[in-house]
Amino acid sequence: MHEFRTTDRHFGIPDPEDRSMGMPYVENERTVKLSKVLWRPGAKLIYTYDFGDNWEHAIVLEKLLPTPLGLDLEYPVCIDGKLACPPDDCGGIPGYYELIDALADPEHERHEEISEWISEDFDPQAFSVENVNRMLSPKRRTGKATKN
Repeated sequence: MHEFRTTDRHFGIPDPEDRSMGMPYVENERTVKLSKVLWRPGAKLIYTYDFGDNWEHAIVLEKLLPTPLGLDLEYPVCIDGKLACPPDDCGGIPGYYELIDALADPEHERHEEISEWISEDFDPQAFSVENVNRMLSPKRRTGKATKN
């Protein structure tokens, strides 16, 4: 479960039952172009992921860059970032920081429990621009990606 929102618009996966329960109208996220929502520097979206843990991310258009001539780029494209995505159901921001602390400290009271729950190859410091761009690829989003 997730949602993108501006001051007066909501984007996600529309559910007709939400309207009957008085929830705001949700526009289909697959039919709205990002360039029509974030169209000027300073424009902002709030992305909420996992309504139980309530992860909120502010997405702000900092500046518009010209498309480099001669490059065949697919958008959107990630140019930088840091830290790994938190695992699902880790308890929001406080739970994620406890997870990081417990993994790093074998003496932590939850070290063994969390180590058994989380994948061995999870590295909270890891970030890969290439992996993010693979996830953002239009082929991946439409289910037409080829397997490597």
